[in-house]
Amino acid sequence: MLQIDTWKRVLIWSVCVIGLFLALPNAFYTRVEQSNDAKAAIELGADTPENQALAGQWPNWLPSSLVNLGLDLRGGAHLLAEVKVEDVYEARMEAMWPEIRDALRDERATVGTVRKQPSAPDEIRVRISQPEGMSRALEVVRGLARPVQTLSGVGATDIDVRAEGDTIIVQLSEAEKLASDDRTVRQALEIIRRRIDEVGTREPTIQRQGADRILIQVPGIGSAGELKDIIGTTAQLTFNPVVGRGTDPDVVPGIGEKVVPSIDESGVFYIIESAPVVTGEELVDAQPSFDQNGRPAVSFRFNTSGARKFGDYTLENIGAPFAIVLDDEVISAPVIQSHIPGGSGIITGNFTVEESTNLAVLLRAGALPAGLEFLEERTIGPELGQDSIDAGKVATIVAFVAVLTFMALSYGLFGVFANIALIINVGLLFGLLSLIGATLTLPGIAGIVLTVGMAVDANVLIFERIREELKSAKGPARAIELGYEKALSAILDANVTTFITAVILFAMGSGPVRGFAITLGLGILTSVFTAIFVTRLMIVIWFERRRPKMIEV
Repeated sequence: MLQIDTWKRVLIWSVCVIGLFLALPNAFYTRVEQSNDAKAAIELGADTPENQALAGQWPNWLPSSLVNLGLDLRGGAHLLAEVKVEDVYEARMEAMWPEIRDALRDERATVGTVRKQPSAPDEIRVRISQPEGMSRALEVVRGLARPVQTLSGVGATDIDVRAEGDTIIVQLSEAEKLASDDRTVRQALEIIRRRIDEVGTREPTIQRQGADRILIQVPGIGSAGELKDIIGTTAQLTFNPVVGRGTDPDVVPGIGEKVVPSIDESGVFYIIESAPVVTGEELVDAQPSFDQNGRPAVSFRFNTSGARKFGDYTLENIGAPFAIVLDDEVISAPVIQSHIPGGSGIITGNFTVEESTNLAVLLRAGALPAGLEFLEERTIGPELGQDSIDAGKVATIVAFVAVLTFMALSYGLFGVFANIALIINVGLLFGLLSLIGATLTLPGIAGIVLTVGMAVDANVLIFERIREELKSAKGPARAIELGYEKALSAILDANVTTFITAVILFAMGSGPVRGFAITLGLGILTSVFTAIFVTRLMIVIWFERRRPKMIEV
């Protein structure tokens, strides 16, 4: 008997209503987007009348989740960056020197005096005054080695130590270099993501490509240059003891020292110790603020370890200058006036409000472990994105109209039912995309167009089966029932195989391919639901009211 239980009817209509309700904000995209942005700004403290007016454009009791537009639809910036992993080798060697120096000084009776020699960036050369103690010196330095923390480096240590005459040469091992490269790229990837998230951009694409490259696509941002300003600075903050100050950039620094320019004082250079007292890695917070004269500044706070080192140094060096260095440029070099306990302070300089805010964002997100070289950069204007949206709309409308016309002409009233289900299907698809916060790209629009074309396949199978059953002199009710039963296996087989393809595309692909896979996969789910349940429910309701003796499909 052709019938559907009441609870099933309620469930089917409820799913349709909820899906269309979730898709509703996309019909008022600009208004809802402005309202969402204004509400986010108010939460961050920008509670202005203008933001209040924009926030009131969309009622709070309505859903406000939107389908995010990708780079090719919204416009934005595209960057391909290469991480300079070799930069980390030099930093590792520089940080290891104090440890090697202190360990060898404890063996002074055997190895004599210890002197660091000029060396390549990825190695340390140390000369000892008593070469006869070289075997002991090598033993001590090798004792500083640590195991490589990767599965591929099991059994290997992080440094190789050898001797040449009276000189000890320390280098990173090949296993450690491989592990360091992987860690550096992963860390750079995470820090770039944090920096972009801090700025509040919508649905960026940040992913690793190859061994040492990172792809960054950010919709809605003004230009590739603006994006580079956010992520391209390493923001390596260090606090270094000052050895001297002058105007000669060619002055030769001593071993373990370097010359860096001043940002504020044109033509002034500082000689500082290479090994910092505290680094930006020990920062736990950085916020834009103002100094005692009302000028923009950045306040900072160290973690427990950094606070202890910062406090100890300021206690022992009252009256000495202390350089605050950002990316090898001295921001300021104040004289330590008193002991600074608690690990908090303020960075002053000739900042604008925007510069102090950006610096706080960079410091809070963390320092890039290595520099970035931008191999490719593109700015996609919103006009091009709008052209893509318009073209997508035309393609979707043409496909929609063609399918609706074909179904109505081919199957009459049953075709009209299928057309209503198709409209509900597209609404459910946008509701799901909004619910999961998916990003719609141009290939995603192609997926929607394909879904529109495929959505009626199941109905075609069902209606053709009903036609065959009517030819065998079955009654209308029985013919409809058998049509749905016999077409079900073919519908499931066809859609399951396509869904598997969509899953593989999502798992193996990236970027636009994933966007296509998401819309295709979700479109298959909504198409099967509307064909098997929604269309059938409409036919059953019609049949119960009319009770026709004959039907024509």
